[in-house]
Amino acid sequence: METKVKKLSLEPYKGTRDFYPQDQFVQNYIFSVWRKVAESYGYLEYGASILEETGLYRAKSGEEIVNEQTYSFTDRGGRDVTIRPEMTPTVARMVAQKRKELTFPLRWYSIPNLFRYERPQRGRLREHWQLNCDMFGVDSIDADVEMISLAYDMMKAFGAKDGQFEIRINSRKLMNALWKYHYRLDDQQAYKMQKLIDKKDKITNFQEQADEICGFPFEFVKSEGIVEISAQQPFIKDGSYQFYQVVQKLNKAGIKNVVPDVTLMRGFDYYTGIVFEMYDTNPKNPRALFGGGRYDDLVGIFGVEKISGIGFGWGDVTTRDFLETYNLLPEYKPLIQLYIAHLDGYVEDANKLAHYIREQGINVEVDLTDRQVSKQVKTADKEKIPFVLVVGEEEVKSQKYKVKSLAKSEEKLLEKGQISEFVKR
Repeated sequence: METKVKKLSLEPYKGTRDFYPQDQFVQNYIFSVWRKVAESYGYLEYGASILEETGLYRAKSGEEIVNEQTYSFTDRGGRDVTIRPEMTPTVARMVAQKRKELTFPLRWYSIPNLFRYERPQRGRLREHWQLNCDMFGVDSIDADVEMISLAYDMMKAFGAKDGQFEIRINSRKLMNALWKYHYRLDDQQAYKMQKLIDKKDKITNFQEQADEICGFPFEFVKSEGIVEISAQQPFIKDGSYQFYQVVQKLNKAGIKNVVPDVTLMRGFDYYTGIVFEMYDTNPKNPRALFGGGRYDDLVGIFGVEKISGIGFGWGDVTTRDFLETYNLLPEYKPLIQLYIAHLDGYVEDANKLAHYIREQGINVEVDLTDRQVSKQVKTADKEKIPFVLVVGEEEVKSQKYKVKSLAKSEEKLLEKGQISEFVKR
């Protein structure tokens, strides 16, 4: 009896993407901007395996994240393994492991791909790439200011204007002081309120739940005046003054689109001080472009001495959405600079010429078909390769070649030693 073979899908796995050359061009552009600006601040690139022991995420993120949002499995050795959903626990592990050998402060960055099992939607997929920038070993607020300034300069490097994005900022210490002095909540009530506020956009009865937790009608403190409140007693003694200082320093640095936001939580279990997120001001993109904050206790989960840390994660999906919204994507240009076509019987001569030109630093593609020259040239035009030349009997004898600019429809007769310089111009 003949078994029916299930037809394989042509689509990528749900929530992931294929990157055809033009898509990869955009992805490489995003990565190149991230790398250039991060390295200009002195950040060094690191990397790690995509697999971690599941216990790492249980310790850092909790059972809920592990059970509902990760790709976890038991390997053949009986170990519980997770495909990384984020990079920060990994970098904390790396720092903890080599803490006696490393020189602090550390400025590190990476661009890993991450996996989370969640419902795909605009701005969020099951697999994405993310820039992670982290600084370890600096307790002062200058680290907070630098981290936000770094992200701001990356936005400017993409061509964004101040009015197109805003940096929302809050503080764990400030909120703890608000729960204590303004709302008069105990620790348990404060914790429940933080969790509730963190998911306020996903629930319909926020006010009802907030009133029940507090025991009175809950009303948010106005974000517009929170900077001034953080600079007053008794908030100063609880460290809230740092919030005021960070905002003032960012303003002095020329970063004017900083927006205090008391509803910004970012989970808060993980953070110890300043937290921040960058938002597109266009309603088409309601998601945060990136988020981060200070996490001075994270390295300590490995049972070693605490090392202060601060960082952010910035996804490629939301970045591309932003760049498309404001027409900031670069025009596609292939890396191939010269296409060599040939008459029948002259492919070996074409390859010899290509080898010579490649040694001059030019990317060359040789047509390996026996098609008509016009069709070979049409391929070069379709691939948007800027220059093309044809190798035939006349060219081999004279060692001179007509190099044509497809964009300008101009051509020039050149000796092979002149070709690379002409293409580079």
